[in-house]
Amino acid sequence: MTGLQAGLKNRHLSMIAIGGVIGAGLFVGSSSGIATAGPGILLSYALVGTLVVLVMRMLGEMSAANPTSGSFSAHADRALGRWAGFSIGWLYWFFWVVVLAVEATAGAKILEGWIPAVPQWGWALIVMVVLTATNLVSVGSYGEFEFWFAGIKVVAIGAFIVIGGLAVFGVLPGVDADKAGLSNLTDHGGFLPNGPGAILTGVLLVVFSFMGSEIATLAAGESENPQRAVTKSTNSIIWRIGVFYLGSIFVVVTLLPWDDPSIKESGSYVAALDSLGIAHAGQIMNFIVLTSVLSCLNSGLYTASRMAFSLGERGDAPKAFARTTSRGVPMTAILASVIFGFVAVFFNYLSPDTIFLFLVNSSGAVALFVWLVICFSQLRMRKIIQAEAPEKLVVKMWLYPYLTWATAGLIVFVLGYMLTDTEGASSGRTTVLLSLLVAAFVLGVAVLKERVRGGRSSDVVGGPDVQDKIKVG
Repeated sequence: MTGLQAGLKNRHLSMIAIGGVIGAGLFVGSSSGIATAGPGILLSYALVGTLVVLVMRMLGEMSAANPTSGSFSAHADRALGRWAGFSIGWLYWFFWVVVLAVEATAGAKILEGWIPAVPQWGWALIVMVVLTATNLVSVGSYGEFEFWFAGIKVVAIGAFIVIGGLAVFGVLPGVDADKAGLSNLTDHGGFLPNGPGAILTGVLLVVFSFMGSEIATLAAGESENPQRAVTKSTNSIIWRIGVFYLGSIFVVVTLLPWDDPSIKESGSYVAALDSLGIAHAGQIMNFIVLTSVLSCLNSGLYTASRMAFSLGERGDAPKAFARTTSRGVPMTAILASVIFGFVAVFFNYLSPDTIFLFLVNSSGAVALFVWLVICFSQLRMRKIIQAEAPEKLVVKMWLYPYLTWATAGLIVFVLGYMLTDTEGASSGRTTVLLSLLVAAFVLGVAVLKERVRGGRSSDVVGGPDVQDKIKVG
């Protein structure tokens, strides 16, 4: 067993950090948010974006002091107790393996549209096998794939913002964007056409598209300079969210009136491109969405396997999960994650409206649970770091502890507000209650495990210091 290796270069980490905040949900899910809140969806994105910036600041503080592949799970283990690290680690793993199935299916639909000779399940299988093979080769091959996937997303959104912005201000040559203009923000029923309450409803619709911003802190454990990587990704989160989320959504709602039927029919980004008369806009956007899906799959498999590795290392998962190949790849953890992903894909085709719907709903609120645990972990970890190694506090949470408590309160408020949403099979209430059910089950297993083990035997910082196990080179 060689342990994880430092196979990620600085350029890999930079692009993983940038690409991590751009999920396929941004392209696919934004149209329902716009239909619900109108131009006011900008406030929904700004609110969730602020929440993510604050949570990432807390996570950055802990991860810069102790970079580890277990990230917030290892920090919770130290700060709150073994039960917390176990519970949030397994819940996070569960979230990502369900995401594997969702993204594999989304990618398969696009590919089947291009090459219908291969059935949808066949494409899902091909995509999963290729990305599993990539992750099994080395962490460097994962980083290289993610570098290019994320690069395409970044360039595409950057181009969209520049071209769309020029059209909004009427300075894009050769384009007659007759519907574009800043007046779209107020003309069609006002900035908040459905009232201020729609901002919170919009929050529920967009909050899950931000999951993934924490991947850089997990990946940092396999980089040449973990502390520098964490610090850099934490400090850049504000502009990344500001540009890619707020910037691109601002362009969408100024290029077209929020109630334009094409936004719902074609999707917000495709409709925006179509309004500029760009040829094959739908196929261009399908290619970008496919890239985002593959990126999300690639990172999801990496993230799930590293969390499983960390759990195995701390004795909270089978020991085989902590074994690595000569190239530093946790092969068993990767295969276990992808097998569950394959099972979930199978359920998606066998019973999409029952078992698979349960899986999706029961993992839906995990993002908020993770953020809440990060808040409470940081409150305790700050004191531990200050007592043991104050020089490691290179990243500090602003206005500690007041802003940490305010962030935790906001997350609890969002969870509470979700309980008021009762419409549809995937309503906010259903998602929260099923996620709480799964969380209660995992927590029960954690408590039972602790009793069997006879309580915590020693105060270990998330198992052996991962940095001691990393080979640099």
